[in-house]
Amino acid sequence: MVVTMLDLAGKRVVVVGLARSGEAACRLLLKQGATVIGTDRRGKREIGADLCSLEQDGVSLELGEQYLHSLLSADLVVVSPGIDLREPLFQRVREVGIPLIGEVELAYRYSEATFIGITGTNGKSTTTTLLGAILKHAGMPSHVAGNIGTPLCRVAPSLAAGECVVVELSSFQLETIEEFRPRVALLLNLAPDHLDRYDQVEDYYQAKARIFENQRPSDFAVINADDPLVLQVSARARGRRIAFSRTRPLDTGAYVEGDQLMLALDGRREAICRVSELQIQGVHNLENALAAGLAAAVAGAPTTAIRIALTSFEGLEHRLEFVAEIDGVRYVNDSKGTNVGAVVRSLESFTNPVVLIAGGRDKHGDFAPLIPLVRERVKRLILIGEAAETLRRTLAPACPTEDASSLEEAVRRAAAAASPGEVVLLSPACASFDMFTDFEERGRVFKAAVRELLPPAYSIPGQA
Repeated sequence: MVVTMLDLAGKRVVVVGLARSGEAACRLLLKQGATVIGTDRRGKREIGADLCSLEQDGVSLELGEQYLHSLLSADLVVVSPGIDLREPLFQRVREVGIPLIGEVELAYRYSEATFIGITGTNGKSTTTTLLGAILKHAGMPSHVAGNIGTPLCRVAPSLAAGECVVVELSSFQLETIEEFRPRVALLLNLAPDHLDRYDQVEDYYQAKARIFENQRPSDFAVINADDPLVLQVSARARGRRIAFSRTRPLDTGAYVEGDQLMLALDGRREAICRVSELQIQGVHNLENALAAGLAAAVAGAPTTAIRIALTSFEGLEHRLEFVAEIDGVRYVNDSKGTNVGAVVRSLESFTNPVVLIAGGRDKHGDFAPLIPLVRERVKRLILIGEAAETLRRTLAPACPTEDASSLEEAVRRAAAAASPGEVVLLSPACASFDMFTDFEERGRVFKAAVRELLPPAYSIPGQA
């Protein structure tokens, strides 16, 4: 693997956006001898003491209204994934020939590790974590980083050749790659999302497809054979395309046959485990398990390690997370269901009637694809947040709806509407930023509201 190293000693580098990935990029650049300017539209009070410590370490800070002031005087611009590149000044940066990359590309240029990249509209974090667990069971030196929470710049540059990084990649991160080349690249699924950031949905799909852009014939492109959009955008992948499917057998790849997860590679066909042995529930988690198992297999993990990890993995918080059963009603936290595709997959996971809590900040997606499943499986829809009216206009013909002024009120209303044997599901189909800091805070508030419904002597296992 030949990577173009960046000679940044004495060069002027502007890092735009000082959240976790921006902070990590600044610290890596300082180690390379660069003159680093860290910029953010937030002021010092909003950024907090941890990030202001960058200034003590030698980063010049430009905050507030002047945060783009130094762009055109830079030798290199590093943008964080939260930055919208449609800003005209970024176009000007490229026009005058100033290189512009993201934190993922920066980390890649300073790392000797092998990369496994995972993207898709839904399931990225679960698949990334699960794949990391498989490699750990296989005794393969590996680390998990990227969009899942740990910045790549904090992990990858210190790794030696032979070590592996399993990296979750958002479309925003993939927008700014140049040479980034994953030895194994996974595209899990595609559905409309982030239309508040992209002018058209095809731009979002093409950003996702960039995960295959720099692969070579010796690399692997792991794709979802059941997703027509994935098949379409991966058609030009130069890596060896290898697929997973939960709906049909495959000559090569991972698939479901009866109650068995099967693996067919290099002329051998073997069972990994039974579907019923998986701890994680739902059709989408079955796909995640197939994808992680297949990626691990082509990366060199033995079937035994794949089996152990798949059957012991209990899932991630806020992703179809069982919270409690109260008076025969199951409460499930799917706060990470921030788009329509995620809610579809969540609803497909239940056969009993559902009281659905949805709403939040609209990402300008189309809620109409929810209509058939809402009509079939949702008993009542409790709406919260800025998108409540839009959701009501679209979904009211499919089921009864009511509004709640807060998530806590929504939980109380849902509990009153649900009967024994039914499910109360938080799966918002929207971003959280109108009412919460992020989807994690939203999920924690939901679980706290559920706890308030419990008798005083009862406690949820694992909850304080």
